[in-house]
Amino acid sequence: MANTRQSQKRARQNDARFEINKARRSRIRTHLRAVEEAIATGNADTAKAALAAAQPELMRGVTKGVLHKNTAARKMSRLSARVKALNV
Repeated sequence: MANTRQSQKRARQNDARFEINKARRSRIRTHLRAVEEAIATGNADTAKAALAAAQPELMRGVTKGVLHKNTAARKMSRLSARVKALNV
């Protein structure tokens, strides 16, 4: 348990930030799942729309510090390659 006033405040801030980041991660995962489901159905138009909605969420996760930029780039690259393969 935190003893000093400063460490108590840091503990409160950490708890608040954890909840915010948890919500952000969940939102990102929801968008990624929508893309995965659209790919699984084989509907290229739905997959493109879902990918277009997921990209800003991923990038927002990077700017907010929830994801590393290379992680987001890798996820976007792999998803867009899979969506592109639906059109062929």
